[in-house]
Amino acid sequence: MTNSSYESSKDVMYASLKDLATGRGVKRTRHTLIVDGHDYTEDFIQILQQVGFTPVTIAEAAVEPGERIPAFYISNSTAYFGWIFYEKFTEQKMRKLWGSVIRNQKGDWAIQISPKKNSTVYANSNQRTHMDLDRPTDW
Repeated sequence: MTNSSYESSKDVMYASLKDLATGRGVKRTRHTLIVDGHDYTEDFIQILQQVGFTPVTIAEAAVEPGERIPAFYISNSTAYFGWIFYEKFTEQKMRKLWGSVIRNQKGDWAIQISPKKNSTVYANSNQRTHMDLDRPTDW
């Protein structure tokens, strides 16, 4: 591969990673960050930060009941898309969590991260949206 074709394929990969980060032209769910034996995890993290996603724990995330913030959880070279939000159990009992858009057989979030875990996600609070607190799975 010539240097110019390598640079061209690298540009295509970075454009694809940016599309994944922004959700432009691609459904954000679960995406492997290893392509042709190359791990693009660090590149994806850089792109996330360039487009407004910042590293944060769930406990640190500034989100209020009735809001949700898009966030990526990255584990073992795989990016999982989900939301940081409050789940309501009763009028007095709620919990903040990150839930993946991938669902399990019961319809719950296949991956959940509570504020008690020190896991880092990459969240974009500038893309905060409102949600129905009584129907958190209706996204």
